[in-house]
This record gives sequence, C-alpha cells and structure tokens, in this order.
Amino acid sequence: MRVSEKGQVTIPKHVREQAGIRPNSDVMIRLEGGRVIIEPVDGAESRSMRDRMERFLKELDKLEGTGDPALGAEDVMRETRDRT
Repeated sequence: MRVSEKGQVTIPKHVREQAGIRPNSDVMIRLEGGRVIIEPVDGAESRSMRDRMERFLKELDKLEGTGDPALGAEDVMRETRDRT
C-alpha cells in the first residue's frame, strides 16, 4: 500500500468490509502506541461530536471582545504564575 502525495491511502475492500466502513461513512483516525488506528464512527457518536463542537464554538463566541486588549502575554503569565 502506498501513500499519495496528498496523504491519501486506499483501504482495501476486504478490510473496509471487516471493519464496517461503508462508502461515505465517517471514520476516526488516532495514534495508539506508534500505530495509526482507523475505525468507523457510528452515526450517534458522529452527531454527538458535532454537537459538542457546536456548543464549544457557541461558548467561545460569547467570549469574543471580553478580553483586555492592553493585556500582553507576559501580563497574563505574571497574573497566573504561582497561583494556589
């Protein structure tokens, strides 16, 4: 098996079938002990991840414009250093 210049790999049909990876399905790719693991993501898990991301982005949007633009990175480090 060869990786294309774009980083693409074709998963052989028999492997896809055994893993339950169907055309246009979502897969999760992760590293585990130096190995690349590719596994199918069921619809509920995929929706759950999308919902979590949407909630996170909404919360992040609420913070927009709330910071002090005069506060630099060193100021933040000084304020947060050695907190107990």
